[in-house]
Amino acid sequence: MDLSNRTAIQEFILLGFEIGQQKRFLLLIFFAVLYIFTLVENITIITLVLLDAHLAQLPMYILLSNFSWLEMCYVSSTVPRMLFDLASPEGIISFHACFLQFYIFFSLGDTECFFLSAMALDRYLGICHPLHYPQMMSKRSCYSLVAVCWILGFLWHVVPVILISELSFCGPNIIDHFLCDPGPLLSLACPPLGNIPIVYQFSMDALVILGNLFFVVLSYGIVILTLMKTSYKGSRRKAFSTISFHLVVVTLFYGSVAGMYVAPGKEDQSQITKVVTLFYTAITPFLNPIIYCLRNDQVMEALGRLRNQR
Repeated sequence: MDLSNRTAIQEFILLGFEIGQQKRFLLLIFFAVLYIFTLVENITIITLVLLDAHLAQLPMYILLSNFSWLEMCYVSSTVPRMLFDLASPEGIISFHACFLQFYIFFSLGDTECFFLSAMALDRYLGICHPLHYPQMMSKRSCYSLVAVCWILGFLWHVVPVILISELSFCGPNIIDHFLCDPGPLLSLACPPLGNIPIVYQFSMDALVILGNLFFVVLSYGIVILTLMKTSYKGSRRKAFSTISFHLVVVTLFYGSVAGMYVAPGKEDQSQITKVVTLFYTAITPFLNPIIYCLRNDQVMEALGRLRNQR
């Protein structure tokens, strides 16, 4: 990425959390433990799908294992830096590193939106079109869908990141956040740009968030209507159990993200912004593996088979 040479700023300062040293230490310990558990949970899911021949053939678990890898990348794009700043509160980040974090974090977030849509599509095809499901969601088709999610996710923010990086930043250089977020970054541009770039950035975010959310809601809505039919009476409980956990993950992710990046004008609520951002960057990736695997018979059976092999 060719960043502008017109900027006078070579580094930014992430303000982070304005709290006392003792509270910073407690946050450091808490989120360090949370980060380790998040990695362990997702590594366990990936390993289980790779080692279990049965799960490795099922599209839902192919998507889930790739989603787990995505979650590991997603949480690693922000939390290690946040932990470093909690331990060493200077908060200095170079110009290039800041925009690299901006691009990777938002690209992974966009990829997660597309993955949630792909998982909703899988459940829609599996429940509403069971006869054609093996052909429509073959292993090859599933991996193609995974590739599309990654490609779309990492293409979506290329233009906004390049455009913002080409702006002039001549001071101040303090970002009132614990990560390089476009809102605080745009407020540092000089001369002041007004609301047009911010509205453009939030419009890009809103498009990918609301577009995927609409698809997810529509897919699961059709699935629920299909399950209400009498012909699905025997398998209704199992199907409802599966999609209910999917819907919890969708609600956690979109519920926290939508309020942040769909509606601009949150500058006066920086502390609330940090807390909400912390929720979907650190808490949600920790909860997702637990939610997906909770009361999941196939995962429990796979764990049993893996223990028996040893």
